[in-house]
Amino acid sequence: MNQPEIKPIIDKAKILIEALPYIQKFNGKTVVIKYGGNAMINDELKNKVMEDITLLKYIGINPIVVHGGGPDISKALKKFDIESEFINGLRVTDEETMRVAQMVLVGKTNKEIVSLLGTKGGKGLGISGIDGGLIECRKCFTEVNGEKVDIGYVGDIVNINERVLDIMTKDDYIPVVAPIGADSEGNSYNINADTVAGAIAAAIQAEKLILITDIEGIKESPESEDIIYKIGRKEINRMIDEGGIVGGMIPKVKGGLEAIDAGVNTVHIIDGRIPHCLLLEIFTDSGIGTMITR
Repeated sequence: MNQPEIKPIIDKAKILIEALPYIQKFNGKTVVIKYGGNAMINDELKNKVMEDITLLKYIGINPIVVHGGGPDISKALKKFDIESEFINGLRVTDEETMRVAQMVLVGKTNKEIVSLLGTKGGKGLGISGIDGGLIECRKCFTEVNGEKVDIGYVGDIVNINERVLDIMTKDDYIPVVAPIGADSEGNSYNINADTVAGAIAAAIQAEKLILITDIEGIKESPESEDIIYKIGRKEINRMIDEGGIVGGMIPKVKGGLEAIDAGVNTVHIIDGRIPHCLLLEIFTDSGIGTMITR
């Protein structure tokens, strides 16, 4: 039997040693992960993310997963010949669209994630914001050119019942949350998954909020190739005002800022197209995306 080459083995040991202080620092802490983008579509990337999440749980970090489901919803709506419209990055949701969104997010996407975690040894527990009164919300309006616009069954979060998540994370379970909430009258609402992740991270004062996207991070401008690796509130607000942050990135960074204000230490926007993106961001000195700090 040939002796294995020693250098690659030593390199692996160096990686583990680099991760050690981060494992020690975040042991027992909670990390909220918004799972979305291409990492929900590509089978190889799906598996890598689920491996990362399961590993976090096994080394003493408590992950909470909040998932989107835009591509699955769009596919289902197309099947039912229902057209999609977006305003300020939010899907306009009439009653028919809401029924389809709830069916897809809760009945399909959520359970697929739970099942895939199970194949990696993780104990995923799928819930929606309706379960246990986890997410109380009210009807949301958006603004276009200074005017209030009705976008249907889209919710603004009023309250997060963090006790539901606390019970789950103190056990061996990994909560997997579908972004559907309900108001006091029992009406269901679709909620932007980035907003849900930010609100949950804020309510439980998570150590980190990590948003998995299809971009490398926040850039100097929409046309720029340069990633901003660290940024604060003042710079983010300036970039929004000047049009440097637009579209679907706006709810991501606004939700991140609200989480920071509520006590979350850092918010990370990372590229889910990179295999093992979570481990690379949390356990390496350099990280791979944009970190929002106080």
